[in-house]
Amino acid sequence: MLAQIMKYEWRNLQADRMPFAVAAILGLAIAYGAANGSNWVRFQQSNIDAALKEQSTRMSSIRAEMAKLNAGEKKVSAFADPRLPQSFGRNMGLHYVVMPPAPLGSLAVGQSDLQPYYFKVSTNSKETFVNNDEIENPVHLLAGRFDLAFAVLYLFPLVILAFSYNIVSAEKEAGTLALALSQPVGLGRLITAKVVLRAMFVFAVSILISVAGVAAGGAALSAEGALPRLLLWVGVTVLYGAFWFVLAIGMNALGRSSATNAMVLAGVWLLLVVIIPAVLNVAVKAMYPVPSRIELIQAIRVAGEESTREGSKLLARYMEDHPEMAPAGSSGSAPDFGTLLVALNDATERKVRPVLARFDHQLQQQQQFVERFRYVSPAIVAQSAIQDLAGSGTHRYQHFLAQVDAYHRRWRDYFVPRILRKQQLTGSDLDLLPQFTYQQEDNAAVMWRCTQALGSLCVPLILLGVPAMLALRRYRVAG
Repeated sequence: MLAQIMKYEWRNLQADRMPFAVAAILGLAIAYGAANGSNWVRFQQSNIDAALKEQSTRMSSIRAEMAKLNAGEKKVSAFADPRLPQSFGRNMGLHYVVMPPAPLGSLAVGQSDLQPYYFKVSTNSKETFVNNDEIENPVHLLAGRFDLAFAVLYLFPLVILAFSYNIVSAEKEAGTLALALSQPVGLGRLITAKVVLRAMFVFAVSILISVAGVAAGGAALSAEGALPRLLLWVGVTVLYGAFWFVLAIGMNALGRSSATNAMVLAGVWLLLVVIIPAVLNVAVKAMYPVPSRIELIQAIRVAGEESTREGSKLLARYMEDHPEMAPAGSSGSAPDFGTLLVALNDATERKVRPVLARFDHQLQQQQQFVERFRYVSPAIVAQSAIQDLAGSGTHRYQHFLAQVDAYHRRWRDYFVPRILRKQQLTGSDLDLLPQFTYQQEDNAAVMWRCTQALGSLCVPLILLGVPAMLALRRYRVAG
């Protein structure tokens, strides 16, 4: 009986061209979003490749110049001598640290267009290269990018509601509901057949086009953990869509007209997808305001000026704290500027540390607040899960920053002793330079967070589905 109802309902949908037109619009939006996501991933990768190529070319040039300087074929100033560790480690031999796009990065641009995905590490304080200036068009950053996640989170529910807002009311208004129920079929089974057919059609269009677009865009589906993440993404999409179907059934079960159903469901979509996330964003920024970037830059500038005025006192204090780094003798070619700069950087970092600690604390409080209250809207839960699976969310970026911090310490630990001891670099020293290799976030941690999101999406399904089915039992077919 269920199959026969679905077959009859499919004929009804074929007779009405509008559902197919709406599905076609959704398919085009999803394809466009997948293409945009793939283009963004390729843009990121091309920038990373260009940066690493520039680094390789620069290192080859430095090696050649060091050979000429050692052979006496060329003379340069101390600030342009790559053999001096302070010149090499501070500006000439800078190395890139990069966070490559995740295997499924094209699923969601997320925050990756706002957060730098590569840095040039030097012996200066970390703030000088981490808190660099943004060169992206601010209008583009404000508007965001139309990606696959946007199509799923915003347009997908609208299409579902367009397919199901009058799933019962239209039959009642046309006078065919009583006729259909005169057959040996209950209202619950009739609605189930209608919803299953529509869900199969909408999910097939959305998921198949999404997966095809991501695969065609060059996603590394063979990478470790990529396939399970893709399956989790399908699960998040299906449960998110199921929520809107159940919501539409519940609204139909109240017995209102089709026009009323459409207005109420559109209002709920606006509330859950637009208003609540916006209010949550405003609330978290009001409750846990992050110090402005201007304040951070000003603090770095003031700390640098204060450290410069103290000058030799800082150097003496630094050498007292690090006697093992004192130069063995005074026969070095490095200028005093290099050793003084080490002390200045150390003092500046100590003075800026409270501002950075307050900044990090407020960001952590914001993240915890969002994590705590994200369950008020399925859209927020789905968005955080999709960004997590795509590798464009907060967790992966914080994981990257921790690796940047560790590599910066290794870089300075390599050069600072040589700067203080006035040792010249050789070709063998370049072979031993610290290298950066991005370590992917633990796949099990990502899976666990996304599994929690799946469970969170199941809760509103149950809370809405049970009352909706009970309401359908009391539905007045006539009158």
